[in-house]
Amino acid sequence: MNYKQWLAEQLAGKLEGVSRETLAELIEYPPNPQMGDLSLPCFKLSKQLRKAPQAIAEELKAGWSGHALVSRIDAVSGYFNVYLDPEQFASQVVNEVLTQGDRYGAQDIGQGRSVVIDFSSPNIAKTFHIGHLRSTVIGNALYRIFKFMGYNSVGVNHLGDWGTQFGKLIVAYKLWGNREAVEADGIGELQRLYVKFHDEADIHPELEDEARGWFVKLEQGDEEALKLWRWFVDISLKEFQKMYDLLGVTFDSYAGESFYNDKMAAVLEELKAKQLLEEDDGALLVRLDDYQMPPALMVKKDGGTLYHTRDVTAAIYRKNTYDFDKAIYVTDAGQSLHFKQWFKVIELMGYDWAKQLVHVPFGKVSLEGAKLSTRKGNVVNLEELLTKAIEKTREIIDEKNPGMENKDEVAREVGVGAIIFNDLSNNRIKDIIFSWDEALNFDGETGPYVQYTHARACSVLRKAEADGGAAAGAGALAAAHLTNAEAQGVLRELYLFKERIEQAMDRLEPSIISRYLVDLAQKFNHFYHECPILKVEDAELRQARLALVRCVSITLKNGLSLIGLKAPEKI
Repeated sequence: MNYKQWLAEQLAGKLEGVSRETLAELIEYPPNPQMGDLSLPCFKLSKQLRKAPQAIAEELKAGWSGHALVSRIDAVSGYFNVYLDPEQFASQVVNEVLTQGDRYGAQDIGQGRSVVIDFSSPNIAKTFHIGHLRSTVIGNALYRIFKFMGYNSVGVNHLGDWGTQFGKLIVAYKLWGNREAVEADGIGELQRLYVKFHDEADIHPELEDEARGWFVKLEQGDEEALKLWRWFVDISLKEFQKMYDLLGVTFDSYAGESFYNDKMAAVLEELKAKQLLEEDDGALLVRLDDYQMPPALMVKKDGGTLYHTRDVTAAIYRKNTYDFDKAIYVTDAGQSLHFKQWFKVIELMGYDWAKQLVHVPFGKVSLEGAKLSTRKGNVVNLEELLTKAIEKTREIIDEKNPGMENKDEVAREVGVGAIIFNDLSNNRIKDIIFSWDEALNFDGETGPYVQYTHARACSVLRKAEADGGAAAGAGALAAAHLTNAEAQGVLRELYLFKERIEQAMDRLEPSIISRYLVDLAQKFNHFYHECPILKVEDAELRQARLALVRCVSITLKNGLSLIGLKAPEKI
């Protein structure tokens, strides 16, 4: 039940000229339950109605005809406050959670429409490092959230498997590399060669021209260049897949930049036909001066294509293939201008779906203020980070619960979850300075804290079943036993779950879910410590509290899943 919509319907028609939609947008949840469960601030209505806010609140109070869901109302300082009946509220929330189970919080807003989410997209032949983590976990969370809200989510890993960097890598391999070293160390050796190329190019700039020449050969189908390129791609994909398996991330398409190599010519012809393409000193570009942006370079002097060319081509292909309602691109904020440029090119080509293209920027990751750079070897290997997190979790389990089954599996779920949650607990646009100590700190408002709270709830339920008792099922709840402040605090958080998911989807902000899970865990732990659950004489009270525990376990598990974390039942 949506209480904001419900209250708006109750008040509709009581204020002349004020629509139900306007009321629903204004209604809020007071920060303190003593101020009510729902509140309508009347200040924004004052000018329209030509009345003082307090007079509007008093008018609403006078016209209130009562309702079984409401225990009392107030008009205070320009606010119309509504206090829900705690027993009715408890019954409604618990029954909804228990009835919907693993679908609690889900909606059908999308109605099957497609959302394409382009995320992760690491560059071939470069180590999968913490800089790639943000796009991967933010994109994966958005993929899961949109799917939960009724959309057909299409996850695309637009691999960086094309471009001048492959010319550089070919040159480096031919000058300083050998097959045995690459076979032995895989992506590590490829990255070493890439770093060496840039070190040498600083001394011998002519290497850059040689690299550009090899990339042109690659685009033209030179067999030697293609053979080396395919080898580099295969090695890289095997390494990447290990990370995706650890993170629990999957994709519906791995169509990278190279996939569009034979599709770009048609797009360039279309740009020419629409008189958008202009030659400038041998290069081809689209002028964007009228939109206060630099030109979008589409073809270099040497005939090589660029990111703009490939991204425009990919967008057209995806629209034709998936007929998306929205296409979301999850990259760091430093690429914002690039996306504005080629989004505008799509619009200038006459495609009205340009407005469906959305860039989701996130803050950059740095190492103690120093920018991550594969060229300089200034990166933190993600596999190393995840391995350390798993090892630390295993040590904690060995110390606190040495006899636990499946210790390796739980250590992996909690250790990896800690790294994912650490990233998603921040607003995505916030820049992050990576710290080993912070990343591996499991105390406080962390993923392991939420996962442990879920395990605690599951433990209570297991003990109850072992004692021959069980939580009340949907419809059989003695809700009068859940009217105390601690239980109501948990119930309010449970009720907010659906709204928080919708906010996370609308704002493209997974951290809303992460913060919500911490809030729910804190409310439940307070209830757990203040309200005995198993050691109570009254059977109805015990069943009611167990029902609330089950609701918390369901909601925490659903929420953790939305941001890509597992919910172990034992830790």
